[in-house]
Amino acid sequence: MPQPTHAQTPTIQICVINESTVLADTDVVPVVAALQKQVTNDFRPIWGTDAELTIVPKGTQPANGSWWLVLLDDSDQANALGYHDLTAEGLPIGKVFAASDLKAGTSWTVTASHELLEMLGDPNINLTVFVQNNNNTAGVLYAYEVCDACEDDSLGYQIDNILLSDFVYPSWFEGFRTEGSTQFDRMNKIQNPFQLLVNGYIGVFNVSSGSGWQQQTMDKRPTNVLYRGAVGSRRERRDIPHELWINSLPQRKIVGNAQKYRQTLQTIQKRREAA
Repeated sequence: MPQPTHAQTPTIQICVINESTVLADTDVVPVVAALQKQVTNDFRPIWGTDAELTIVPKGTQPANGSWWLVLLDDSDQANALGYHDLTAEGLPIGKVFAASDLKAGTSWTVTASHELLEMLGDPNINLTVFVQNNNNTAGVLYAYEVCDACEDDSLGYQIDNILLSDFVYPSWFEGFRTEGSTQFDRMNKIQNPFQLLVNGYIGVFNVSSGSGWQQQTMDKRPTNVLYRGAVGSRRERRDIPHELWINSLPQRKIVGNAQKYRQTLQTIQKRREAA
């Protein structure tokens, strides 16, 4: 059954910035090309949002008015360099912790796809869907995250031999849909609204309990602390009032911090080798 689309929005300019010490620029170029195809060919027809991705060469500034997708080692590096909750201009930012993925044995390219699509789907990290209980006296808010429910590497798909994340369709958030009545995700693995696949999760907020945002998993109970989200992740930022969000440093300051960070890593490595 054809899936209805959202109204078309202007193309968003996204600058891809590689700050990771574990990814060479040559590693990044084919991934960004695959991400561009995913957004324009797969995501835009369903969600009505398109983006133009541009890699920022070392030593140059991101374009004014652009959103950022930053490739980093981990959340510690992000804070050390000065990448925070928004860009230096107060615009949306997505972060990919490549070294953390490599240590965990997961695909950084799937994470990059995941973070990009979710930034496009809910750039301000404040959209939700409300599901009332049967008495219409209480209910649960579901975070409007388009990749969490089907995020596992095993559920992804390839474009030009690059593994990318599956993502849900708008119908996933529509509780009136019946089992198998329409397509709920790109790979057609989900059969019901709000269904979570293996290693999938979704942020939920019970408006009656006052417990704040919690992560719901397929097992109903988180089995890994990774579900809590790293500092600076979308999960962590959703918990923080927007007036407390911090803009990233200007790029010229980040460049200086990045040089100091790499020098520190080199010093640590030399000390280890000498020990």
